[in-house]
Amino acid sequence: MAKRLHPGDHPQAGPSPKSKPAHAPLPTREAVLAFIEDSPQKVGKREIAHAFGIKGSDKIELKRLLKEMQEEGAIEKDRAGLRKAGRLPPVVVADIDSRRDRDGELVARPAQWDPEAGPAPVITVLTPRGRRADGPAPGTGDRVLVKVEPDGDTPGRYLGRVIKVIGRNKAETLGVFRALPTGGGRIVPVDKKAQGREIAVPPGGEGDALDGDLVTVALGREDRFGLTQGRVKERLGSLGSEKAVSLIAIHAHGIPHVFPREVLAEADATREVGLEGREDWRELPLVTIDPPDAKDHDDAVMALPDPDPANPGGFVITVAIADVAAYVRPGSALDREALIRGNSVYFPDRVVPMLPERISNDLCSLRPGQDRPALAVRMIITAEGRKLRHSVHRVMMRSRAKLAYAQAQAAIDGRPDEVTGPILDGVLRPLWAAYDALAVARDARGPLALDLPERKVILNAEGGVDRVIVPERLSAHRLIEEFMIQANVAAAEVLEAARQALIYRVHEEPSLEKMRALGEVMASIGLKLPKEANLRPALFNRILGMVEGSEHQLFLNEVVLRSQAQAVYAAENAGHFGLALRRYAHFTSPIRRYADLVVHRALIRALRLGDDGLPSGMEGGALAEIGQQISAAERRAMAAERETIDRLIAHHLADRVGATFAGQVSGVTRSGLFIKLDETGADGFVPISTLGAEYFRHEEGRHALVGERTRQTFRLGDKVEVQLMEAAPVAGALRFAIAGGDRTAAPAPARGGPRKGRPAPERRESLTKRRGRRA
Repeated sequence: MAKRLHPGDHPQAGPSPKSKPAHAPLPTREAVLAFIEDSPQKVGKREIAHAFGIKGSDKIELKRLLKEMQEEGAIEKDRAGLRKAGRLPPVVVADIDSRRDRDGELVARPAQWDPEAGPAPVITVLTPRGRRADGPAPGTGDRVLVKVEPDGDTPGRYLGRVIKVIGRNKAETLGVFRALPTGGGRIVPVDKKAQGREIAVPPGGEGDALDGDLVTVALGREDRFGLTQGRVKERLGSLGSEKAVSLIAIHAHGIPHVFPREVLAEADATREVGLEGREDWRELPLVTIDPPDAKDHDDAVMALPDPDPANPGGFVITVAIADVAAYVRPGSALDREALIRGNSVYFPDRVVPMLPERISNDLCSLRPGQDRPALAVRMIITAEGRKLRHSVHRVMMRSRAKLAYAQAQAAIDGRPDEVTGPILDGVLRPLWAAYDALAVARDARGPLALDLPERKVILNAEGGVDRVIVPERLSAHRLIEEFMIQANVAAAEVLEAARQALIYRVHEEPSLEKMRALGEVMASIGLKLPKEANLRPALFNRILGMVEGSEHQLFLNEVVLRSQAQAVYAAENAGHFGLALRRYAHFTSPIRRYADLVVHRALIRALRLGDDGLPSGMEGGALAEIGQQISAAERRAMAAERETIDRLIAHHLADRVGATFAGQVSGVTRSGLFIKLDETGADGFVPISTLGAEYFRHEEGRHALVGERTRQTFRLGDKVEVQLMEAAPVAGALRFAIAGGDRTAAPAPARGGPRKGRPAPERRESLTKRRGRRA
């Protein structure tokens, strides 16, 4: 076999001036293949000739050799040059799959691939450490430019690093298939922005889809004079099925909802842990307080008067949290899948859990009368709610009772039942007394006190919307919230004191731009934004106090909410503005949030509570990357949940077209008005063309549409009556028209204000626990 030559390897000695030039030997087929395979750059005839010292007429022989190799199928040629047959070029355009590999990495496949060449190669997309949260990061369905290299000797597998995200989720879309009698059909996209732009499916491209099915569609070229072409990639099921609406959101956002076989097998093989190495707390009167339909109970609480005479009127508060770290070990299949999911996702008809039921609803659920491992925080507070000290313990506990919020509240209000009666004086009353003390400290701290009704969609037996309610807000809810907040703070303080890296829950103060916008909206209703040297939650609380009890109360609460930054997970502490806390970490829900599991492992490692703590090497950089990943998963879940509610309500209102509803102008654009309905909280749109016969001018500074002739004005925050003109359930879109006669002109100019689509931050930290919905 000829020696493999590379650039610069040809002999240095040249011919004598009087002799003919020496001919470099023509490389063998094996040498050419080796050079093409090893070269990181584009390879063509010129590069091969230079590498092997081939000049003059010998290039004709090289051209013949390369042509023969192409005809034999040994090499291929395209715009990227020559490459070994069946191999990808060094840089390729690829589409990100909706599923990840077993290690949680994104997987891509080349956008252009000849099926006759065999199965498309699989590219494992590696995410560099330290990628900025706001930098370009690929997601499922994205088209990317990726630099690849073979993954060892495994045929058809590559490792790749993304150079550039070319297109966001353009390679495929989600829609409803409508069959045509002649074959093929049309796809009605579920995306609101794509409504009215159908996709043509040619005969033979419909796969096994039936009329009315929800499908994923691989998009072809866009025809300027016709419809975009597409073919059905996957049939997801009938749109008329009970769970189709949440299924749309699951697939549209690429939410993993089917556990891999190895994850379920690992969960099923898990056995209960014992008392060894734990404190025995099974005799303590810990109780769980959750929604009535909760299936997993991951926190239990108790409070008793502090017996220390040096702390008169003080309390000992205990918060015990399910010890998920005892069952989900770092690097296990369960752990990898939990990180991919990031959190549980809650829909009205289903829950997409972070962990399988064997873990979430069984081994880690704090069921009454059953021994369960827990990580507990014990806090000593004064009569005024000031914390004196705290400690963390790894324990075995046994819940005394499983209570619902309303059930516990009824007992405190004088209506105990057979469960709450026996524990009223010894368990429940001390809990409420301790909460009263914490409330004093909370009020002094002054966290953001938004008053926004949390609407809940109640489904009927068929899976449709029965009604939309606003559950009553009880002191039982506030008690659990405050206990959880204090436990989260204690966890962060313990880890900081131990100099242990952790993932914080960070909520930064609002930006100057958002504060200016808030001031402009306030001016539109005759209010002035107070000026303060230091931005604090108390400022917003004063603003909300200005409109308490007025017609602007709900509207301004929404505007203040929009002015807040998005809370995120981060390895660096920036405090929690909304809660007015200098340090904060999520510790209390490891069943449904991966961040909490990381904090549990950090505590186990820092306090030497076992060998299942945070692995060595898991420090700032690695935790920062995890924080970015689970923050993105949280945003994905929030969007999916919100869109599902929109679609369900659009389904609910589809048979009420023509009906009139009360609402409020929640957004003003040059295209029309966004309206939020009072009854359901649903959002819809009034096109500007339907407002009247005259021309309406968009006055951006006033956040208003003003009629040129009559000066009729529609302004942000106005109360309006609207008529439902159209409901598009698949997209979750509603179209309204203003009902009634002419309006009087509205005075008070305004500037700035919220815009449709601005991401909403968390309404509260540690809101009433949502994991009690059906699992």
